[in-house]
Amino acid sequence: MHTVIPETVDFSSARLQRINAAMQRYVDEGKMAGLITTVARQSKTIHLEKFGWMDKEADKAMQFDTIFRIASMTKPITAVAVMLLYEQGYFTLNTPISDFIPGFKDVKVFVQETGNGVELADLIRPVTFRHLFTHTAGLSYGWNQNDPVDRLYQQVQKESGIARDKATVKDVVEMLTHLPLAFQPGTKWRYSLAIDVLGHIVEIISGKPLDVFFKERLFEPLGMADTDFWLPKAKADRLAALYGHPGGAEKLKLLEAPAQSPRFNKPAFLSGGGGLVSTMSDYARFLQMLVNGGELDGARLLSPTTVDLFTLNHAPAAALPYGFAEGEDLFHQGYGYSLGTRVLMDVSASGKAGSVGEFGWDGAFNTYFWVDRKQALYGLLMTQHDPNNYYPLADTFKQLTYQALIQ
Repeated sequence: MHTVIPETVDFSSARLQRINAAMQRYVDEGKMAGLITTVARQSKTIHLEKFGWMDKEADKAMQFDTIFRIASMTKPITAVAVMLLYEQGYFTLNTPISDFIPGFKDVKVFVQETGNGVELADLIRPVTFRHLFTHTAGLSYGWNQNDPVDRLYQQVQKESGIARDKATVKDVVEMLTHLPLAFQPGTKWRYSLAIDVLGHIVEIISGKPLDVFFKERLFEPLGMADTDFWLPKAKADRLAALYGHPGGAEKLKLLEAPAQSPRFNKPAFLSGGGGLVSTMSDYARFLQMLVNGGELDGARLLSPTTVDLFTLNHAPAAALPYGFAEGEDLFHQGYGYSLGTRVLMDVSASGKAGSVGEFGWDGAFNTYFWVDRKQALYGLLMTQHDPNNYYPLADTFKQLTYQALIQ
């Protein structure tokens, strides 16, 4: 990747320097170990900078080919994979997923926990592809010990006798068909294994493991040579260390050194919801394809009309506003939910500049992107910090990008 003079696509060079100053402050103040930011407009990269370290303990500076755990930024890739099959006529967004996974036809719905156990109800409406894409299916991740449905997730996993690191996506989806939904589909929003279920449907329809389908239909056509569910030992020295502030720790701490990473072995669970590693340049190519309306360097993956579906809210009104926190989730104010991504519905409510229809997502380790087709623009932030959004890094990056746009 090489940069062009920002003014050639109506950006101010001087104003873009504000991104550099702000990102460097995060490193200088010891809040982040290292990061990369890049912005492109009209297929031209106008900002590309690296800051700090990829592995501070080893005194290794951040590099443009550093490999990152992208976690939930896997979800938009899975969403595109699903839409490749949508374009072949296998389903619509309103198709019940029980057409492909019959066990979901008769799942029950949680009503309440009583002294005699858990009260369940029948489905009012079937779980559809739309519900999975928008996290409104009633599925969960099973993380919350205080949630009765999540406790059932934990119980069923334990009773299955399958070790967590041995379970396949098929195993997990089978478990889900024997668990109650947390609510009637389309009535609420809950972040969940929904995109992993979509990944399994890709396997069912294509007859191929998800990693093979990704490679053949996405990564090879787009030239994403460093994106996969695991990392060959030959690339081990390019993996970034993972840092964070566990439990609100005052100082930045090393959470996972590259040599300690489990990423060097192919996982049993090919997680379409969060399993990939990637690089700045690989993911930037994926984003440029979306900005372009489904095409990159002569390789067309999707129709522009299909990419336009990402610019629309598909979450039912009853499920909005959505968020991870009880009460107001300011990070997602103004956004609806699209095809595995957030989508901007109300610029004013978001609290920062942008365009209606802009879509994107982020990962657990603070990777972040947005695609603005109206401005022919994308922004991408790559770093490794847990928990996500501990600092307003993503908001700052996006805000400083739009203030540099001069026409």
